[in-house]
Amino acid sequence: MSDRDQRLEQAARALRNAYAGGAIEPMRDVLDPVDAEGAYAIQAINTAFWKESGRRIVGRKAGLTAEAVQKQLGVDQPDYGALFDDMRIADGGTLDPARTLQPKAEAEIAFVLSRGVNDPNIDAAGLAASVASVHAAIEIVDSRIADWKITFADTVADNGSSAFFVLSDEGLPLDGLDLEGAGMVMSVNGETASTGVGAAALGNPLNAAAWLARTLAAAGDPLKAGDVLLAGALGPMVTLTPGDNVHAQVEGIGECAFSFGDKQ
Repeated sequence: MSDRDQRLEQAARALRNAYAGGAIEPMRDVLDPVDAEGAYAIQAINTAFWKESGRRIVGRKAGLTAEAVQKQLGVDQPDYGALFDDMRIADGGTLDPARTLQPKAEAEIAFVLSRGVNDPNIDAAGLAASVASVHAAIEIVDSRIADWKITFADTVADNGSSAFFVLSDEGLPLDGLDLEGAGMVMSVNGETASTGVGAAALGNPLNAAAWLARTLAAAGDPLKAGDVLLAGALGPMVTLTPGDNVHAQVEGIGECAFSFGDKQ
């Protein structure tokens, strides 16, 4: 094993340990801020570790789908991470704050696939034919990097800063939905905390989903039937406090909610 490979393995182990041991410092000594190859290598090491430990991949998430956030991190493309079965919180369910470090919530549009996609050139129109249902979603993002002082490489290595997700129980067929113009309102404890629109995700959430499908097909790890695709935030993230009740409404698509522990 080369010296670089050893350093990537050590960084992957440090990130895994951070879930229980607490956030670590940014990985500047291992990864250049825009080192996508090294960052995805670290993510792949941990994804393989978790699969061998019995966790099951149920989909993928797209991140950095807003142009302003890409510019902030000095990149010109989104990123992605794996969604595991134990990351899903039931619509209306409760997430134990002890399972998080420094969580934030963001409202999204999600897709569930009716069939696998193994076309590295697929576009949004082509992907639409593989969508079984469209859902309102909340992603609970978290960072194993202290104080969210992340670069592009940090968040990619950290599985796209993923943590948990909620999907609306009822999904809708894609045909006829205005994804681009769908307005979003996310409230916390009954007060509006974030607003946005479908176009925030690469102009249309289907664009983000197609980017995911192309990227994973090209990497030899294509999307499968039944996979959940989180297509990126529609508005600003909101920091969570134990006891928060979070509700997301996406116009014309649906709503979902969860509680972040019990009221103190």
